Amino acid sequence: MNAPMVARILGLLFVVAAIAGVLPWLAPAAPFVAPVITWDAGYRLIAGIFPVNLAHDGVHLVFGLWGLLAGLRFKSAVGYCRVVTWSYLVLVILGAIPITSTLFGAVPIYGWDVALHGAVMLLALYAGYGRGSQESVEPPLAQ
Repeated sequence: MNAPMVARILGLLFVVAAIAGVLPWLAPAAPFVAPVITWDAGYRLIAGIFPVNLAHDGVHLVFGLWGLLAGLRFKSAVGYCRVVTWSYLVLVILGAIPITSTLFGAVPIYGWDVALHGAVMLLALYAGYGRGSQESVEPPLAQ
């Protein structure tokens, strides 16, 4: 699996997550025991376990559309995967620390989001810095 394929897959998954975050039957409202956030517009739990709000959905949409476009060219896809790697590493670290797990009340990134962001980061790491970032060159045909 190379970087353009990973970029397209991540892009599609991010767009799906952005859409799922606003559909009440896929993302019920956050319960009263959920951590308090100051911007609670669209504060929901996708599949009952992944916390999102409208800002989170917006970021998913931006990363999703960017991934779909970046997946059209190899070099762009590698760059996209590198940005996703570092961005999601920061989200994993901040989400794992209780005082920053809601980005100071703006965006919920706690709970299962930490594991999901970690998985996204590892996939993007492979495509941005690992074997997926190496463009395959076909050997010349024997004459």
